[in-house]
Amino acid sequence: MDILDEIVAKRKADIAVLGYSYGCEVPERRGRAAPVPFIAQKGAVLEVKRASPSKGDIAPGLDAGKTAACYAAAGAAAVSVLTERNFFKGSLDDLRAVCRAVDEAAAASGKTPAAVLRKDFLLCPEEVDVAYRCGADAVLLIARILSTEQLILMAQRCAALGMTAFIELRLEEDVEKLRSVAAVVDKRFIVCGVNSRDLSTFTIDLLVPAGLLATIRSIMGADARVVFESGIRTPRAAAFAGSLGFTGMLLGEAAARSPGEAAALVSAFTGSVVQEGCRNAQTWLRYAAKVRERSLSGRQRPFVKICGLTSADDAVYAAGLGADFLGFVFSAGSPRCVSAPAVNSVVSGLEGAGYRSRVFTVGVVTDMCSAEGQQAFSLLNSGVLDFVQLHGCMQQFLGTRAAPQGHCATSAACVAHYGAVHIMEENDIAQLESLGREGEPRILIDACTPSAAGGTGIRIADGLVAAAAKKTRLWLAGGVTPGNAGDITARFCPELLDVASGVESSPGCKDKEKLSALFRALEA
Repeated sequence: MDILDEIVAKRKADIAVLGYSYGCEVPERRGRAAPVPFIAQKGAVLEVKRASPSKGDIAPGLDAGKTAACYAAAGAAAVSVLTERNFFKGSLDDLRAVCRAVDEAAAASGKTPAAVLRKDFLLCPEEVDVAYRCGADAVLLIARILSTEQLILMAQRCAALGMTAFIELRLEEDVEKLRSVAAVVDKRFIVCGVNSRDLSTFTIDLLVPAGLLATIRSIMGADARVVFESGIRTPRAAAFAGSLGFTGMLLGEAAARSPGEAAALVSAFTGSVVQEGCRNAQTWLRYAAKVRERSLSGRQRPFVKICGLTSADDAVYAAGLGADFLGFVFSAGSPRCVSAPAVNSVVSGLEGAGYRSRVFTVGVVTDMCSAEGQQAFSLLNSGVLDFVQLHGCMQQFLGTRAAPQGHCATSAACVAHYGAVHIMEENDIAQLESLGREGEPRILIDACTPSAAGGTGIRIADGLVAAAAKKTRLWLAGGVTPGNAGDITARFCPELLDVASGVESSPGCKDKEKLSALFRALEA
């Protein structure tokens, strides 16, 4: 039994003994005004949350009403209240206290009250009625734990009461349930959410919401309200979520642990440059769509990046075999270092062969301020490159606010990038969690030597690879060859393998037989 199954089982047992009120006093009728629209425009949902199954106690002494008042002052568009008692230590009393607090804050400010969401593992329409009577404006409906028929009945009950059904999706079957609901329930009363946290394992992947965004809007319409749920803990991460084009962002742990810092998170989300103006967001949305497409197709092999390319012939051959990423090194100390004219020539060759739209082109940068690094950023700006790989210089990048020289983006956060970190000992694993907190959706891990940062042919120790895989979706470089790629894939299930020296005849010159052998091994 996974965590979600356990929560639902305990909930059913509690209902059998305590009823839908869970022993709390529930008014006979609603005392508040008509329900406030939930996330009518771009805004943040801040959460009243004492504990969680994954983190244990978060804010056990939390005062629900005072916390909600703090959130309202921070500019929250809505307040989410955990009312589940066994794992999250919430109650319907918390819901009523929050409703009073947001109404008092609105009366004092003259503004419309923040909407109040009852966040729980609701199982039937009667629980929607209880939430309405306690003052909620919206209720969470988790598609994964409800049948299509249950979900329709509960969403219909929300619409009848003027409440919003906040439908949480993650799996493909959830999407099909949404199609059924959208066909029979007024869409004005539906907001969708996508949880970056897998409720079975409580692991987080920031690209899961990104991968579902376009599909949800194809069902609900271009103006659909979609909320990015969970996993946001810093202003930089909040800005990343906002740049993807989500209407709302739900903050749980980050807000509950430090209510006084909520305003910075809200401001970062609402003030972010949206996808049309942010190349980083555009590129990660494209990649997220490919991840989802591969998952739906049932293909098991990892994405493959062939790095250290120097010729159009090698690049076209790799793309023809099925390479997903093609990497070009912009580092003066590397024997694979290339110039901007050379990369332009390679990309022209890809376009001529019809492969350009099928691959991501990557400039590997080890020093942002170097002449070579600036060439890479210039190529990124012109669209020749899709990403820069910040190899060992992520902290340099995170310390910048403006876009690097030669790039016209409004901020560094809009530069399409990912980081590559060196993992040589256990202490290095902490870098992955640190970068994840900053909203970096993927991080490449690589080995290194005192004389070379990459392309060394050295592998990261297996124990360190396994530890890294628990922290992030695994993008792995270092010592990958046609001979070991199949075993690495079977043991560690990497999402991406980065291969350079393992398919070369000499530095920068790829061996066609080795390239072919690599893809044969991965397709076996």
